[in-house]
Amino acid sequence: MARRSAAVTAVAAAVMVVLCAVFGGHKGLLAAAIAVGVVAGFFGLSVLAVGRASKISPQAMMVAGMGTYFVKILVLLFLVGQFQNSTAFSAWLFGLTAIVLVLVYDGALIWTWQRTKMLYVEPDGER
Repeated sequence: MARRSAAVTAVAAAVMVVLCAVFGGHKGLLAAAIAVGVVAGFFGLSVLAVGRASKISPQAMMVAGMGTYFVKILVLLFLVGQFQNSTAFSAWLFGLTAIVLVLVYDGALIWTWQRTKMLYVEPDGER
């Protein structure tokens, strides 16, 4: 499921990089590239954390998912705050790109999960 979401997000990232380069020039391109790197790192760490927690229990998996999401939002807010006065790249385009990619990734995950047919009863399972 995460692969399909990552593929959709990669397409959105390419579109955002092009749009930021067109509307923001080299500062927009740099902002979008940094945002793509930050978001890719965030979701890569989330997949690792949730994957590792899934080996423990479903409850640990939920806590890991919620915890990593909370940490990602806090770090993103911190980065946007630190970069808002940057003259090296457009902080506005950085924030916009990061938000768009997060929403696309989460939307793709939701869409994939809705269409995945998962058994909730094991047909050959023991009682």
